[in-house]
Amino acid sequence: MQTENLTGRQKSAIILIALGSELSSKVLKHFREDEIEDLTLEIANLRRISPEIKDGVMDEFYELCLAQNYISLGGIDYAKEMLEKALGPTRAQDILNKLTTSLQVRPFDFARKTDPSQLLNFIQNEHPQTIALVLSYLNPDQAGMILSALPPINQVEVAKRIATMDRAAPEVLREVENVLEKRLSSFVMQDFTQAGGIDSAVAILNRVDRGTEKTIIEALEEDNPDLAEEIKKRMFVFEDLVTMDDRSIQRVLKEVDMRDLALALKTASEEVTNRILKNISSRARDMIKEDISLMGPVRLRDVEEAQQKIVNFVRQLDESGEIVISRGGEDEIIV
Repeated sequence: MQTENLTGRQKSAIILIALGSELSSKVLKHFREDEIEDLTLEIANLRRISPEIKDGVMDEFYELCLAQNYISLGGIDYAKEMLEKALGPTRAQDILNKLTTSLQVRPFDFARKTDPSQLLNFIQNEHPQTIALVLSYLNPDQAGMILSALPPINQVEVAKRIATMDRAAPEVLREVENVLEKRLSSFVMQDFTQAGGIDSAVAILNRVDRGTEKTIIEALEEDNPDLAEEIKKRMFVFEDLVTMDDRSIQRVLKEVDMRDLALALKTASEEVTNRILKNISSRARDMIKEDISLMGPVRLRDVEEAQQKIVNFVRQLDESGEIVISRGGEDEIIV
């Protein structure tokens, strides 16, 4: 079996096997449940992998990662130049040919290299839809700074448009790019490209100041309650517990059923687990550890529901003022 005859899923399974169970489990946390099931099945079906096949897949994975890094540093031309120096022109071209949307330069590349304050002056008088489109392609930190600096009425409009945006046609992206940066040539995909969405809105809102977040969420609750609720659910995730101080964690844990806590910790990172166990009594700690060890296989959906219960308690206590969740490094964590 040659590497070129392997499917992408088979290659992914081989990489996970090569990484070992500990690292692979951390990687799998970033996949959807259906993807985890597919990969697990693929791993189970791989009876034997020769060292040559494994090395070939790992080499290919390394080369793709190398190319991604070069592109993020300096674009396609820079990546091509660096790959040719490292691997020769033929191999460099082969690697670049394998890369599709994940390695194409995203629209508004020039904007991501621009200071947010300068970019604000550049786009603040544009239509909210145009601003939303540009912010969707920026780094969340840049977009959060710009969104915070907009007038409140524009903040709400822009945030709503980011969250409800789905796809942008290439001709629209080209037109906006050309208006904003006439001197820079753009590299726009010849297909519809993903832009915005709830995840993009949440990533940006997580980096704005609390006043801006409150203004936007309250306005969305009136205008589109379902959208506001979906955004609020994602504003603080279970892994973010490590950003809270001990007293806040202890306050949250008072509301949590120990069975839910044990289930929630089933797939938690070592950092989160240690932080939580540090903030409960030694007796409760021993009970949780025993429950986890005796739990056996559980559905990922059940674990996520238990984690979401805890996240809901965090948000309730934050909204009531009993604790304060830090946002973007700007807030002091207090009780």
